[in-house]
Amino acid sequence: MESAYGGPGAGAFDGLPGGVAVSHLSVYDWPAADGCRGGTPHLHLTCSEGYVVTAGRGAVQTLTTAGYAETPLAPGTVAWFTPGTVHRLVNEGGLRIVVLMQNSGLPEAGDAVLTLPPEYLADPRAYAEATTIPADAPRAEQERVARARRDLAVEGYRALRAARGPDALAAFHAAATALVRDRLDDWRTRWERGAAAAAAETGHRLDRLAAGDSGTLADATVHAEQPVEQGKFGMCGLLDVYPFARP
Repeated sequence: MESAYGGPGAGAFDGLPGGVAVSHLSVYDWPAADGCRGGTPHLHLTCSEGYVVTAGRGAVQTLTTAGYAETPLAPGTVAWFTPGTVHRLVNEGGLRIVVLMQNSGLPEAGDAVLTLPPEYLADPRAYAEATTIPADAPRAEQERVARARRDLAVEGYRALRAARGPDALAAFHAAATALVRDRLDDWRTRWERGAAAAAAETGHRLDRLAAGDSGTLADATVHAEQPVEQGKFGMCGLLDVYPFARP
C-alpha cells in the first residue's frame, strides 16, 4: 500500500500514533432542564471516541439500538464507544477527561451531529445557526450560544430517550446522515491523509523489516506540543486543543 504522500513510505505520517487526536476536557457543570449538569448530547458518524478520566466524577449516558445505558466515570476509568452512539457527559463534580478521537481531522470537520429536534436536522441552515459558536464574539456571548445549543440538544435527546422502540433513533441516524452527505468527499481525503496514511506507514515498515532492512529506524524523530487553544467552548465542556488534526 502506498503512502498518501506519493509512494511507499514517502513523507512518513507525523501526527499522533495511529492518527488519533487528543484534547483535555473540563466537562460543563451547567444545569440542564432535567437537573443533570453536563455537556451536549451528540453522535459521531465515522469516529470512535475514548475517555481517560483524570479527575472528578460523573457518567456518560449513551443511546444505541441496544437501548439506554449509563457508564460511571471516575479517576482511572477508560471508556470508549463506536460511531453511532449518542452520548452525553454528566458532571457530578470536577469531571476532567483526556479525550481520544479516532481519525484526527474528521471530528474537526463536522463528524459530530447534535441531537437537536427534528425540524433543525431537516434544515442545514437552521442547524448551522443553532450550533455555530461565533469565533470573534465576546466570551460571554460564546458561552450563551454554547449553553443554548446544549439545551436544545438536551431537548431532542430527551425525546429520543422517551420514544418507544427503535424508530426514533433510526430516524435520527437517517437525518444525521443526510445532514453531512455533502462533506463526505472532504472527510475521505482527510482520512486518507491521516489515519489511513498512518496505517500504511506501519505496513511499509513491516515490509522493510521482513526484508531485513533496518533503515527506517534511522528516521526516528521526537515531537512535543503545547495546546494551541485553551478553554475553548466545545460540545461537552471547555477544551484544551492540540495541533494534531491533519488537513
